[in-house]
Amino acid sequence: MLIERPLSRRALLRRTALGFGSLGLYGLLAERSSLLAETAGSLAIRAPHFAPRAKRVIFLFMHGGVSHVDTFDPKPRLKQDNGKPLPIKRELTFNEKGAGALMQSPWEFSRRGQSGIPVSELFPEVGNCADDLCVVRSMVGDGVDHGAAMLQLFTGTFSFTRPSIGAWTLYGLGTENQNLPGFITIKPTQWQGGDKLFGTSFLPGSYQGTAIGSSSMRVDDVLAEPIAHLAPSDVTTDEQRYELDLLSQMNARHTEERRHDPNLEARIHAFELGFRMQMEAPEALDISREPESTKKLYGLDQDVTRDFGWQCLMARRLAERGVRVVQCTHSGVEEKWDHHGDILRLHPLRAREVDKPIAGLIKDLKSRGMLEDALVVWSGEFGRTPFSEGADGRDHNPYGFSLFMAGGGVKAGSTYGATDEFGYHAVEDRMHIPDLHATVLHLMGMDHERLTYHYGGRDFRLTDVHGVVAKKILA
Repeated sequence: MLIERPLSRRALLRRTALGFGSLGLYGLLAERSSLLAETAGSLAIRAPHFAPRAKRVIFLFMHGGVSHVDTFDPKPRLKQDNGKPLPIKRELTFNEKGAGALMQSPWEFSRRGQSGIPVSELFPEVGNCADDLCVVRSMVGDGVDHGAAMLQLFTGTFSFTRPSIGAWTLYGLGTENQNLPGFITIKPTQWQGGDKLFGTSFLPGSYQGTAIGSSSMRVDDVLAEPIAHLAPSDVTTDEQRYELDLLSQMNARHTEERRHDPNLEARIHAFELGFRMQMEAPEALDISREPESTKKLYGLDQDVTRDFGWQCLMARRLAERGVRVVQCTHSGVEEKWDHHGDILRLHPLRAREVDKPIAGLIKDLKSRGMLEDALVVWSGEFGRTPFSEGADGRDHNPYGFSLFMAGGGVKAGSTYGATDEFGYHAVEDRMHIPDLHATVLHLMGMDHERLTYHYGGRDFRLTDVHGVVAKKILA
């Protein structure tokens, strides 16, 4: 008589090992199949979760970190206690040894427009647009160095490589114009994050931002490079179409052999997009037909404003042609706004480079009726300390800083949140980076908790497990 004994755990695992392997294989194949399907139709328009207030975003990035206490967050207490030691605990700073006493702003603030928003004399032209601005004075980040702060601002985290907010936006909404990329970054910086600031990470490669030039290039060089590649003079359109069709056939066989590698599918898709861009991109990049009055509005007639003025004008031209996300970067061979010293000379210089172009962009969008559904966001990766660094500089400050938005469903002529009396910590209506991302996605018609992507066995989202929509700033 045989006696049945219960299986031990070791025996169970031994007998079912292949079953576990099959389950894992099915999961990988399902993930690959999903990724392939999304890659194939990645730029198709998708319905938002709810009615959007904004259809496109223009992000104006001030590389290096603008001093909020010298621009959009006046602090009378700094003037009162100028030269005195900081009376509260000093947080981790980038250069602890250089920390000095409290330093008042050398620039005067005045209330601008009917809204009366205080704006520094550093930004007279932007001040003229005060009634269109929503100034957030309570931003908070976690990175005390540029690299970490920039990665968090653009991707939501500085600990891992994650998709950029532009890539998430395309993943959620697609793009309106199939002949242009849905996400374009103009003159992006090449360091402190580099292409991760507009990358896709685990999302399909077709959601990646398309770079026009780099921060170290002159405008003339940027203009010459893409047009030369997009519209080659030695072949006709029919010849290019024939070459691309032949290449597509070869790639199709290759991807069959590789069992539909999603990365290869993304590259094939990029070839097709590149061909379609030849029909529209050269015209979009050509500003010669813009009226002289428009060029002057953006400051293209002046050397000091020409670079960023061209970026802002390009942002408007791309946005009106259906590009979903446009990033403009005020940078160069170094961080433009990182003034650990000589801030009295350098902050005014940097402000002059961007003040008129930013105001020109807001005015131009408004005159064309585009400001209603185009969201403009202006920010650096953090602010500056209310105390000095050395004799005449300010250190990095992610604990409380300012940005502003315009259009796209935000409350015009308003301020939101507050820092303490020194401008050091955000203390009222704090807006952490995930809250900013949640709010921008909300304005674009997306619920940040529903915008998820399954990868590596779990669902990911831009805001991770954080993020609260700042409903007080919604119009």
